[in-house]
Amino acid sequence: MSIQNDRYDIAVIGAGAAGLAASIFSAEAATKGDRSQRIVLLDGAKTIGAKILVSGGGRCNVTHEVVTSTDFFGNRHIIKNVLAAFSVEQAVKWFASLGVELKREETGKLFPVTDKARTVLLALIERCRELGVEIQPNHRVDKIEPVTDHNHGFSIHHSQGVLQARKVILATGGRSIPKSGSDGFGYSLARRLGHHVTATVPALVPLILEDTIFHKQLSGLSHEVEMTTMVKGRKVDCRTGSLLWTHFGISGPVVMDASRFWTVGHEQGETVEVYGNFLIGQTQEQAKSWLMVQAMDNPRRSLLKTWAQQIPERFAEALCSHVECDPKTAVAQLPRKNRDRLLAALTKFPFPIDQDRGWNYAEVTAGGVPLEEIDFRTMESKLVPGLYLVGEILDCDGRIGGFNFQWAWSTGFLAGRAVTPCNQ
Repeated sequence: MSIQNDRYDIAVIGAGAAGLAASIFSAEAATKGDRSQRIVLLDGAKTIGAKILVSGGGRCNVTHEVVTSTDFFGNRHIIKNVLAAFSVEQAVKWFASLGVELKREETGKLFPVTDKARTVLLALIERCRELGVEIQPNHRVDKIEPVTDHNHGFSIHHSQGVLQARKVILATGGRSIPKSGSDGFGYSLARRLGHHVTATVPALVPLILEDTIFHKQLSGLSHEVEMTTMVKGRKVDCRTGSLLWTHFGISGPVVMDASRFWTVGHEQGETVEVYGNFLIGQTQEQAKSWLMVQAMDNPRRSLLKTWAQQIPERFAEALCSHVECDPKTAVAQLPRKNRDRLLAALTKFPFPIDQDRGWNYAEVTAGGVPLEEIDFRTMESKLVPGLYLVGEILDCDGRIGGFNFQWAWSTGFLAGRAVTPCNQ
């Protein structure tokens, strides 16, 4: 139980990746400046770090070997400046100093050598404790009020009482994985303090398909696809990567990355179409030419065995049946009408998306507090002096692969250093 009206120099709201980083950097800056600082880290959950523990399949994809502003959505000029302040190289060194060695995988993703997310979380918590940061779980903040008397600062109302802080770092996260504690309440705190919040939608989220197609029979199958998203008839995204068929629809890296374009367009009431080209780099005409050669060289080979040279056999069989072509048909005997229908499905397959899988399965939030409302050199609010905003609460979302964690470390670094006066 907290003491009523306890006074702190800095209160960090939210003990996720960005909040833990900001607490550590703030405390380290105070130590270097030979200054005593009382720092409290408040979190509404009974046990902190749930989102870190589930990230990267329980391994925690700490960052990526190359991170640029083009890996994110939001104001890229501001994002570029923030990332430049605390680079991937600095993040790797910082984690090494915490006792967490990282390893690079073929995809460029960086994971702890232990392959355990708990290694990352425990190192961050231990460093906070070494530096004297008071971690207070089960302290859900419901109101932050600027104090106008001679002490200035903020009055922070939480589930265990009230405390005072000279400065506040808001690191409450977005709305993704609400059971971890990031249920969007931070947006209402920011709004009450005068900030705007752009529409928030799930990003890096699997997509649910209509029951009219074959995804259930392919559940567990993964293969490469070129995915194109059209909004109001205009191409807004095109990317190639691994697609995973599931019992509910589609997932996998390429789907997770493309999902934000569907969720944003859908939120805005626009017509959104998502197409897949399963013959990557080939047009329908090129695929037709290839098929004609196959029909000449191996006329008696079945349609299924012919296409299995380019795509997984299970998928070939399901797709043939979906467009009403018998997979056993000899390739040379395929009627032109059926051939054209099949080629169209292979090179421009319309995914019948019903909805996204929702906040419980989204890895990040698209939307949030506009980056234009903060000073990117310090992460301080331009509207409320002494208030700093970091991590996912801001309108910035990265693609899959450790980029959102790098955003957390970089923003946490900037705010942590800036919030402590003796930061040289």
